Parts: sequence; structure tokens; C-alpha cells
Amino acid sequence: MDKKQFFKSVFSETQTILEQFISNDTTMQQVLSAADIFVASLQKNHKIIACGNGGSMSDAMHFAEELTGRFRRDRKPFPAVAISDPAYLSCVANDYGYDNVFSRFVESFGQKGDVLLAISTSGNSANVINAAKVANEKQMKVIALSANDGGKLNPLSDVMVAVSHSGYSDRIQEIHIKVIHAWIQYIEEQLV
Repeated sequence: MDKKQFFKSVFSETQTILEQFISNDTTMQQVLSAADIFVASLQKNHKIIACGNGGSMSDAMHFAEELTGRFRRDRKPFPAVAISDPAYLSCVANDYGYDNVFSRFVESFGQKGDVLLAISTSGNSANVINAAKVANEKQMKVIALSANDGGKLNPLSDVMVAVSHSGYSDRIQEIHIKVIHAWIQYIEEQLV
């Protein structure tokens, strides 16, 4: 195995998926529509709640910490939180099952006008779907990051941003983090 070629092929695969993502005008419109929903919510002093499993939870956490901390500009913090507290997650999972760990948080803290960022590479994670259902009941906006047709999460979303890729989820997550960074930069540009 040519080791350099191995790494070139890994990066080239990601580059190809990203180029396909960027060249899809519908997808780019969805990215923009989602960004405008985030901005409008924050302008009205609402908050963003983010959730996902595994690497998607890490992406949700990254999104929230960049908004409450700083990204590229010194500015006031924007209200955003990722559902990621391990004590909370284990408590709710123990009492109500893992399928309800995100929905109970949204039920507790979500309010009309807030936004849920729901991340699921399959679009079929039961706990993310349940959070989106509760967000809909509370008249929150739901922005979803997923892949392909967005799975069961798609019809529960106001905007679905889906990466067209049916391979491993790490490639999907690589595009998700690019979208997240673009959203944060856009939010800063619009609100600072």
C-alpha cells in the first residue's frame, strides 16, 4: 500500500462529496434558508437547541459552543445549547429510555420561536426524531442535517440540509461540520 496515496484518496473522496454538495443549487438554497431561520430567531432573543448522537453530538456541541463563545469575532454570546450533559442523558435514559433523552430536554426548555438543530446522518435516529416531534408541538423551527432523503426526520423539518452520500457516516459528518462553520460565520456576519 502506498501510504501517501491512501491519504490522498481519503481527502479526494471528501473533496468530491463536497463539490457535489456545493454544485446542487437546491441544497445551497436550503443551507441559506436554514441560516436565515437561525438569524431571525436570534434577532428575536430566542435560542437554538442542538442534538445528535456520537459524532453528531460532537457537531451539536461545537455549533453551540461557537455561538456562545466566539468564532471569528469578538461579540456578545448567542443563546445556544447542545443536549450533551452526561448526567442528564444517563438520568433520562435510565428513567424514560434513550429514545427520549433529547425530546424531554426540548419539552423542558424549548419555546415557541426557538430553533432545534437536529443532526442525524441516517435521518432515522429515534431520539432525534422524537425531539423534532416535540419541537413541532412547541411551534419551534426544526433545521435538520442528514443525508440523502433525510429519512423519517425530513417531514418533521422546516429545512432539511442533506448530504448526498450513501457510504460511511464519517464522510457525511465532514460535510456537516463545513455547513455548521458556514452557518456560524453567516450568523456573525448578520448579527455583529
